[in-house]
Amino acid sequence: MFERLSRLAWSFKREITVYRMVLRDPRTPRAAKYLLAAAVGYALSPVDLIPDWIPVLGQLDDLLIVALLVWLAVKLIPREIVENCRQRAEREI
Repeated sequence: MFERLSRLAWSFKREITVYRMVLRDPRTPRAAKYLLAAAVGYALSPVDLIPDWIPVLGQLDDLLIVALLVWLAVKLIPREIVENCRQRAEREI
């Protein structure tokens, strides 16, 4: 169990490092950067489309909107950039 959690934590750390590198890469399209910024902004914003005090729907809209924005951003980033950053992250970590 501990080993599995350790691998999961390492994987999460690697992916955060990868996407931090992707955002800093000058080849990353601006639209992808804006979408990721919007996802972070919406996740941290106190303003929601559906208020969080409404059971299930309040949290579900946050999850869906943030996931959709991140998915769209990842689709706009060329695979070569992600793979290059993933290799650099492997060496860095």
